[in-house]
Amino acid sequence: MELSSEDVERLMAVGYSTKEFVIVRGGVPRLRNVDGWCYFYSRADKKCRVYEKRPLGCRVYPVVYVEGEGFAIDELCPMGYTVSEKELKRKMQTLKKLLEKIDKEREMRLSEKQE
Repeated sequence: MELSSEDVERLMAVGYSTKEFVIVRGGVPRLRNVDGWCYFYSRADKKCRVYEKRPLGCRVYPVVYVEGEGFAIDELCPMGYTVSEKELKRKMQTLKKLLEKIDKEREMRLSEKQE
């Protein structure tokens, strides 16, 4: 899951260190997975530990962007069938804006490194 700078700041504001939950791949911060699970998922409680502060990408899930195909409902999500057309369109717009923001942030970080 790619993270915007706002996602990272929001999670840091509730006491998490980026060393705990962030990995950077391709110049983009992403949620760290632990044993195949999101860092914030509590397997014991079967819930997200930061649900109220969760990243925007988590909020629009199960709508995802598939490279070369476009927006879709994640086939792995057992509740994907519950997403209405209206909700799908709304979440697609939100996800599109999020991905554009993350791309701009990546470009800014890369240009700062070159200076």
